[in-house]
Amino acid sequence: MSRGTRIPEEEHVVGRRLARAALAGVTALAMAGLAGCGTDEAGSAPSGSASGVTGKVTVFAAASLTESFTTIGRDFEAANPGTTVTFNFAGSSALANQIDQGAPADVFASAAPKNMQSVVDAGDADGSPTTFVRNQLVIAVAKGNPKGVRALADLTRPGLKVALCAEQVPCGAAATKALAAARVTLTPVTLEQDVKGALSKVKLGEVDAALVYRTDARAAVADVDGVEFPESAEAINDYPIVVLNNAPNRTAARAFVAYVRSDQGTSVLTAAGFQAP
Repeated sequence: MSRGTRIPEEEHVVGRRLARAALAGVTALAMAGLAGCGTDEAGSAPSGSASGVTGKVTVFAAASLTESFTTIGRDFEAANPGTTVTFNFAGSSALANQIDQGAPADVFASAAPKNMQSVVDAGDADGSPTTFVRNQLVIAVAKGNPKGVRALADLTRPGLKVALCAEQVPCGAAATKALAAARVTLTPVTLEQDVKGALSKVKLGEVDAALVYRTDARAAVADVDGVEFPESAEAINDYPIVVLNNAPNRTAARAFVAYVRSDQGTSVLTAAGFQAP
């Protein structure tokens, strides 16, 4: 569209709604193939939840929540017979874009307020998001720390290969803040689209270090060590969660968010290394 042409607001809104509707039809088929927790198919879940909550709940969640939310999903299903929780784990920016384009989902849990705000601004959130945990960065290195990395400044050594998340991803934005606080400038050999991608580079031996969340390093403790550094306190990420405005199963979505924030959900998250908000 040329800079001098302006589409009337009502045409812009209608066009956006049509685009969302078209994408929703396509992505609904794709989402049906996502792995759920505790059932083979959404239609095969048992009925008769004592809480009155039944059916499929589709949760879009930041990649760093993979292990914790998988456990919470199983626990939620056990507490609510007749429910099936299906997850889409990816970078928060990618998930926000999918939601904005009409991907069918009930709940969004982001690794940073910025990506959540884009969903709110697009009118896709049902109410105000709530921060349920916080997370902090560490330097992930190979088991035993063979390169002797002790601080962010060590990442600038000649020949030392470092992976970071892309800056639009919450872990990348946090890394940028932490490096600025330490007055360290480095050139990563790769920029990954989510924290799991950066961590995998260390696990595979493709890089010597990566800036990842403390929770991800703890989940991969068999393969990596997490080196704490003081500047991470300057880049702590808040994780907000919200029921989505077009949630196909709004009742179950609200119940899932409540479960995440309950004592049971909180205990799973804190055991994984997340901090209370």
